[in-house]
Amino acid sequence: MIFRQGGHPLGVHRVLEPVGVLPQVATRLDNQLPLYDNEILIDVERLNIDAASFVQLESTGRPVEEQILEIVQHAGKMHNPVTGSGGMLLGRVAAMGPHYSGPLLGQAPGTPVATLVSLTLTPLNIQRIIAVHAHVHQVDVVAQALLPSSAVAAVLPTDLPPALALSVLDVCGAPALVHRLVQKLPMNATLLCIGAGKSGLLSLAAARRARPDLRLLVLDRYEAPLQQILQAGLADAGRVVDATDALAVRQVALELTEGALCDAVVNMASLPGTEMGAILAARPRATCLFFGMATSFTRVALGAEGVGADLDLLIGNGFAEGHADLALDLVRAMPEVLQVLKVRAVAS
Repeated sequence: MIFRQGGHPLGVHRVLEPVGVLPQVATRLDNQLPLYDNEILIDVERLNIDAASFVQLESTGRPVEEQILEIVQHAGKMHNPVTGSGGMLLGRVAAMGPHYSGPLLGQAPGTPVATLVSLTLTPLNIQRIIAVHAHVHQVDVVAQALLPSSAVAAVLPTDLPPALALSVLDVCGAPALVHRLVQKLPMNATLLCIGAGKSGLLSLAAARRARPDLRLLVLDRYEAPLQQILQAGLADAGRVVDATDALAVRQVALELTEGALCDAVVNMASLPGTEMGAILAARPRATCLFFGMATSFTRVALGAEGVGADLDLLIGNGFAEGHADLALDLVRAMPEVLQVLKVRAVAS
């Protein structure tokens, strides 16, 4: 196999426009072979589109697969220009450059793997889309991805169905960050999770497992995912509410905490406009963690300032040391979490 030389360890050599920026910021990437000698080639089988991006694509009324193909053909990567987000992928090792030194070093061709970096920085070439699984925001494809040594990836576990493992790994940063956050909360503190989707489910599980003394609350705009979490015992109370209605969120938080508001709020919503609800649900000097890709830093910072909310504001990082293992361990160690994931897959 012929390899190109001179690849940058951070993948900058794949940037076409604008020159000199990192791949995530770039508007266009080179997604073509031959492989550089510090890269790994993945035969892609499934894309996991992040929730904010998938919801936005559905809202246009056009076929999701048509829009994904257009984005990738233009940008050389799956980078939604509206939400600025991407997702991750599942595939198999196809080839490895002689100077590749990343996390998949030594893995044999055919090994099933998942990337733990965003599709917004992953050179991707799609030949065709086979199927769209809207309920789990996943797309079956025939495609190739090209990863530099710096790209975080993991071998898929053999004890979980691949699609389920991909769903868990897609949001594994969320439970890892919540696990860290709850270590700092006082005894019997109250944590509110906005959003009962995958990231909300795993975040509540992480909080429940790490700090059983905490009172956990959950809000969602839909009854079904809310009830699944409550029935699984992963939250103590919850309410159906539109999180874009900040005053409604605050009122529910006041009711559920008997006026005390929350010691911590984690916003896992996939829709834009939910920032102020999280801020208004928090008591003074509480912590608000914003993980969803629909979050606007401007709305968070200026919104908190505008209402005089003295809070610690955290922006979620999709990477944390050991985040994949932590998320998968939650699924293995907590049968109620696995059951909810299976119910959602079947029901949808």
